[in-house]
Amino acid sequence: MSGSFSVNGKNILVTGASSGIGRQVAIDLDKAGAKLVLTGRNESKLAETLAGLRGDTHSFFAADLLDFDKFAALAESLPLLDGVVHCAGITGHLPAKFIGADDISEILRINYMAPVLLTSALLRKKKIAGKASLIFLSSITTKYPYYGGALYGSSKAAIEAYSRVLSIELASKGIRSNCISPSFVRTPMVDDAGKTISNEVLEKFEKMMPLGFGVPQDVSNAVLYLLSDASGWVTGSNMILGGG
Repeated sequence: MSGSFSVNGKNILVTGASSGIGRQVAIDLDKAGAKLVLTGRNESKLAETLAGLRGDTHSFFAADLLDFDKFAALAESLPLLDGVVHCAGITGHLPAKFIGADDISEILRINYMAPVLLTSALLRKKKIAGKASLIFLSSITTKYPYYGGALYGSSKAAIEAYSRVLSIELASKGIRSNCISPSFVRTPMVDDAGKTISNEVLEKFEKMMPLGFGVPQDVSNAVLYLLSDASGWVTGSNMILGGG
């Protein structure tokens, strides 16, 4: 990939790189010549991701993104970043009448507080370069809700609102902030959804999409665009990837 669509030589931090969309983002950024720092909770899986990359300039930092006290140390260890891709997150399916305080705390801490506080640490440590690109993984469920998706959809709606404000606050430095909102993508997280959503319901969802469920590379392609200079006039946006 060349010209304005290139990410060659850019320093990129990818969270949630141990599996699913985060791992695919790392693989495709590596192929495109980016220099990566990978984070995630599972050190052995992060090492697997790193071992599968072709470049020799990458590194990883194993960290539980719920351990907010480590964010300063993580930020301090990083090079000046040209981009951050927040892929770490969890899904959840719980009817409204069963929602308790612990449920709210769990999903908001992982899907909202972690990326927000990590971004704050990066900004305080001046680790985000001018004209950098920040990308947050949201979900199409903020626009098309589903039964039992109140907590998950709320956490993603919150990150969308945060990203839009961030795009305003950082515009003077040329730093862009955008969201990507996929529909169902075949990842381990969606496979886990099968534990709380019946196969019949998942099949119904898939039939509602003219192009069916997506695959991780569908999302990583959008990530590459938003990290590249080709999207230099795109900020405060939310890219829908819904298969129609």
